[in-house]
Amino acid sequence: MHVNTSDLSGVHLGLDTFGDITVDSDDRPLTAAQTIRNVVDQAVLADEVGLSFFGVGEHHRPDFAVSSPEIVLAAAAARTRDIHLGTAVTVLSSDDPVRVYERFATLDAVSGGRAEVILGRGSFIESFPLFGYELSDYEVLFEEKLELFSRLRDERPVTWQGSTRAPLVEADVHPKTESGRLTAWVGVGGSPESVVRAARHGYGLMLAIIGGPAGRFRPFADLYRRSLDQLGRPQLPIGVHSPGHVAETDEQAWEEAYAGFQAMHDTIGRERGWPPYSRLAFQRDVGPEGSTYSGSPETVARKIAETVRTLGVDRFDMKFSTGTLSHDKLLKSIELYGTRVAPRVRELLAS
Repeated sequence: MHVNTSDLSGVHLGLDTFGDITVDSDDRPLTAAQTIRNVVDQAVLADEVGLSFFGVGEHHRPDFAVSSPEIVLAAAAARTRDIHLGTAVTVLSSDDPVRVYERFATLDAVSGGRAEVILGRGSFIESFPLFGYELSDYEVLFEEKLELFSRLRDERPVTWQGSTRAPLVEADVHPKTESGRLTAWVGVGGSPESVVRAARHGYGLMLAIIGGPAGRFRPFADLYRRSLDQLGRPQLPIGVHSPGHVAETDEQAWEEAYAGFQAMHDTIGRERGWPPYSRLAFQRDVGPEGSTYSGSPETVARKIAETVRTLGVDRFDMKFSTGTLSHDKLLKSIELYGTRVAPRVRELLAS
């Protein structure tokens, strides 16, 4: 399918964090409480440098501090003015759609209409046993709860019945949003069925590209646009979520980021059977064919611009935090991303 690239210079640039437990200037791990306070400060800086979105992930494990992103986002809303605030992602499968909707409608109120929710099944499974759900119900939990959440977005009384929660009869959920519809996306890691589901329910599509070249996701972007056409829906936004880190030079960014990427990859890899991470693998990931956007502002901007052109996306969110980067380095990365990367991306796309 042809992608109109005439207005890509208006792409929105955002940031995501999982609230990774970071370190102090002496490389000692911070407390979860201090990490959360730092995340709020990071959102404030992202707003000050003119970025479009700040997303906070939901996890229930010791290496990530944030299990209730809406509370962190509400704290950020009180100290920011323009930036949109949302999740990356909300694990809808192990939550209740009514409560999720109420929390985000409340966040939308306190932020003056800046709330967004990105819904997903989650690539981590800790929340399922924690909240009493069976992994064998992984698919049906998300399908049913997404369908119910879609009904709630209409902000009218809902009658609904499924197998994963109690039925609703003319249930009217409050508060209502001032705009009449909460901004919502579905996070997708590479399943065609998930792409079609997002189109069917009328959600924006957020592609989580955490391995390999962005171009391999072009069929998913095309499938989404084609599905919207076939369903008679208007075109909806497509975004990309990928990891990265910005410093003054490529060498500095790579040196600062490598230990964190290695630690995260190897921690998760031990759980999932991945081989150990290496410098060679890291250099492949930060290269033209990799999905890590680390380097100088010029290097990162050129790679983002190429991804935006290839996929025709409306938004790019860089997951900027890794556990071995101190708060001051994360703030510097945010500053460079907002003041130098974002304007350079738009300049490249305009030309």
